[in-house]
Amino acid sequence: MEQAKEIERVIGVLNDLIKINQDRISGYEKAASEIQDTMEAEIKSMYFQHSEESRGFKDSLTESVTRLGGRPADNSTIAGTIYRAWMDVKATFSGDDTVASLQSCEFGEDAALKAYREALDEKSAMPAGVRSLVESQYESLKASHNRVKRYRDEYAAAHK
Repeated sequence: MEQAKEIERVIGVLNDLIKINQDRISGYEKAASEIQDTMEAEIKSMYFQHSEESRGFKDSLTESVTRLGGRPADNSTIAGTIYRAWMDVKATFSGDDTVASLQSCEFGEDAALKAYREALDEKSAMPAGVRSLVESQYESLKASHNRVKRYRDEYAAAHK
């Protein structure tokens, strides 16, 4: 019985990460769709890459949940809904849409990193293969966060 509870906790943790990745997909697709300036094609490309990265993460997490006997999450988080609404408001009132978009994406990356840190800190008995998957995704997310931050800093400095 105790092992079943542990598996349920692991499934819950993985489903939280699935939701975070769904939020990330939606956020980056929205951000990419709002870039109209052809001079910012590199940023738009990065947004699409991060969206695809999260699709892959979500697929792998979904497979893990299924292998553990769980039902994968199919919706986003409340925080994700709030994040997207905040992104809409910020873009509306900001003078530089690209900088605002990058700031919003960095905010989303911070939320994703926090969720992954919490998942890795979770005391549940996460199977080694699942822990390795989550750790690998976390490392990739850190690199993505740093990339968004670098672009944000460059664009903010160039548009002062």
